[in-house]
Amino acid sequence: MNESQPIILLKDIRKNFGQTEVLNNINLYVLKNEFVTLLGPSGCGKTTTLRIIGGFETPDSGDIFFEGQRINNLPPYQRNVNTVFQKYALFPHMNVYDNIAFGLKIKGTDKPAISKKVDEMLEMVNLQGFHKRSVDSLSGGQQQRVAIARALVNQPEVLLLDEPLGALDLKLRKEMQVELKNIHKRTGITFVYVTHDQEEALTMSDTIVVMNKGKIQQIGTPQMIYNEPKNAFVADFIGESNIIEGRMLKDYCVEFAGRVFECLDKGFEPNEDIDVVVRPEDIKLVHSDTGMISGVVKSVTFKGVHFEMLVEGQGVTWTLHNTEMAEVGATIGMSLNPNDIHIMKKTARG
Repeated sequence: MNESQPIILLKDIRKNFGQTEVLNNINLYVLKNEFVTLLGPSGCGKTTTLRIIGGFETPDSGDIFFEGQRINNLPPYQRNVNTVFQKYALFPHMNVYDNIAFGLKIKGTDKPAISKKVDEMLEMVNLQGFHKRSVDSLSGGQQQRVAIARALVNQPEVLLLDEPLGALDLKLRKEMQVELKNIHKRTGITFVYVTHDQEEALTMSDTIVVMNKGKIQQIGTPQMIYNEPKNAFVADFIGESNIIEGRMLKDYCVEFAGRVFECLDKGFEPNEDIDVVVRPEDIKLVHSDTGMISGVVKSVTFKGVHFEMLVEGQGVTWTLHNTEMAEVGATIGMSLNPNDIHIMKKTARG
């Protein structure tokens, strides 16, 4: 298969559970070797999308293609896809070796080949020497690694991961994010990953698919999704944002918060009502006499690497992130560069 051709293609996928619409006309392709993350709040349809790719759910309409072949009616075990679930679904009566070897034994692989493959998998997930350990004796992170090894040992072309880090504590989650990204690079297997954790998606993915209420809101690289959100839902969901009502006067010129700013956006109607997105870390804290906007600091919270300040000015409550702190009650100035101002079409937020 050509590297630039989709390994997975979803066309016009719709799915209802009873009267509830879960997926509404989903169109998505995944390239070979890509790390794609389906991101969105609980109930947005991301897990259902994953289960449709895996064959655990059937769409009400639309088609699923794998390497150009329509696979709507192909059962899960006939798809070259493996799944890692949040509840790792390890076999408690088997040790680590037998859990990982299970799929190979079902295939009738000979014992020396099984032993070699299990050793390779244990090394890949940093569990060398754990062959005879009971899975019940393992920590959550170790069980998660065994589940990944079991899924990878059959060398699937696609690995589906449904919130696999959800049960882990924060420190272990961050360690496993790095581990999974390394495994993806080493194996070259296509990963399709489901999470509601924005930081996880931004950290790990080649491509992020933001979903809400059964629809895809935006598809792009982590940088594109963060810096150029397509609508207010994406801007709100990915990181923190100041979203301000404004008016696009003409190309590269926008009015909001009582003044006119230069920006980098174009293609809107003259005087079109729009939403403006400004990230808290992009607002420069300056002297009140030199700022484009001035405001009064209403609260200050220390966040570890920066201070978060709420500032009221020009009829807007602004959120600022800065390594310097202004005192509550102080009047400050705020400055914006043209590339800090992102213009969006008016849409509902959620």
